[in-house]
Amino acid sequence: MCSHQSSCPSADSNAPHIVAAHPEQGWNLLCNGAIVFDDSGELLPDGSVVAPLRVFVERLAVAA
Repeated sequence: MCSHQSSCPSADSNAPHIVAAHPEQGWNLLCNGAIVFDDSGELLPDGSVVAPLRVFVERLAVAA
């Protein structure tokens, strides 16, 4: 699945690259088997989930 010369970087590393992009559906498959969603959430190969980073409405800047 991965073309890295040594073993593929771990899921918590920024080194894995996209092997299948699906921007119309909002997700990308990385070479290490992780699925990364446009909302910053992740589904890791072991089935664990990294919750998306959410910004509460109160913290957003408002243009006056």
